Amino acid sequence: MVTANEILFGHKLKPEVLKCSVQEFVDKVQKISQDLLVVPDWLMLVMELETAGTFSPSITNSLGYTGLIQFGRDRAKEAGTSRNALRKMNAVDQLEYVYLALLPFAGRMNTIQDVYLAVFFPAAIGKPLGWTLHARNLPAEKVGKWNPLFDIDKDGVIQVWEIKKKLLNRIPTKYRWIA
Repeated sequence: MVTANEILFGHKLKPEVLKCSVQEFVDKVQKISQDLLVVPDWLMLVMELETAGTFSPSITNSLGYTGLIQFGRDRAKEAGTSRNALRKMNAVDQLEYVYLALLPFAGRMNTIQDVYLAVFFPAAIGKPLGWTLHARNLPAEKVGKWNPLFDIDKDGVIQVWEIKKKLLNRIPTKYRWIA
């Protein structure tokens, strides 16, 4: 059994924020990570970034995205719930919906950036580091404009390497080996 002291960002987990026990949360992260074929620390990193370091299942951004992986309306619906219902859940219960949201990508999330991209921009999963994030109806320039945090080289677009670098920069030195 892995404890909060052994998992990435375990020191940030607070029962009053999670609305459940820290160990119960860590155990569920371990379980769904195993089922999704991903490193648990990678999933912790994604949730740490998406919740601005809080791990709050009720955190909601200015666009209405909510929870541990910032569910939008469509992703919540695909997982069989709503953003309002997600906001009311404790973190362990919400992890079941995190699992359902990521399940379509199980077996394809082979790198730390792939796990994040499954949440942020699934079309980029498995793409090379130099690939520019875009889609048929979403030009690369719009992706860059809407997500300036990731545009490290300030060229107006986001490449996979920039996602990876942002993720790595959040990892404390003693955990860098996980990447």
